[in-house]
Formats: sequence, C-alpha cells, structure tokens
Amino acid sequence: MADEGLVIGCHTVDAWKQQLDNAQASNELVVVDFTASWCGPCRIMAPILEDLAKKMPDVRFLKVDVDELNSVAEEWNIEAMPTFLFLKQGQLLDKVVGAEKDQLQQTLTKHASS
Repeated sequence: MADEGLVIGCHTVDAWKQQLDNAQASNELVVVDFTASWCGPCRIMAPILEDLAKKMPDVRFLKVDVDELNSVAEEWNIEAMPTFLFLKQGQLLDKVVGAEKDQLQQTLTKHASS
C-alpha cells in the first residue's frame, strides 16, 4: 500500500468526507490532527504524528488545517490547536487538546488495541 504510514492532509471538505467514509467502511481507527500553519505547538507535534503514523499503519491519520477547512473545525467544535480527535465508525471516541505527546501516544495505544 503506497499511502501506508502517512498523515493524509485533507484540503477540501469533499476530501475530508471521503477519508471518513473510507475509514468507516474499513472500520479503521481515525486520528485527526486539527492544526494551523501559524501554530507553533502544531509544528512541534507534526513529526511526532508522522512517526506514530509510520509505526501504526492500521490507523488512518488525517490532518485538517482549521483555516482551510473552517466548517469542519466548527462541526467538530475545535477551539484550540492542536486538537487530536479519535474517531471510529464516525463516532468520537476521545480527544487530546494541546501538544501533549505522551497523552496522544497513550490515547492512541488505548484505542488502537480495542
């Protein structure tokens, strides 16, 4: 699989919906990084997320720029960046707000194994 271990950037609402639909069809855990280009902590977390994506090819990692897809950020009530949402079957399982590397990894491990 060519896109294995990558964080997929969603740049349109259609692309976002397509990724969610695909994940729902395959019953994958989805981790969404709500980010912004001007956000320092987001830049710190980006390589950490990419590293996790390489280690966990069974999890779908998505990245949404809140300025680019404001409607998606509003739909999920994103108030701070970075915010990481954990979704399965279109349902919100969990949320990590801020550049919390350890909390992100623990939450990911918890839901990836369930």
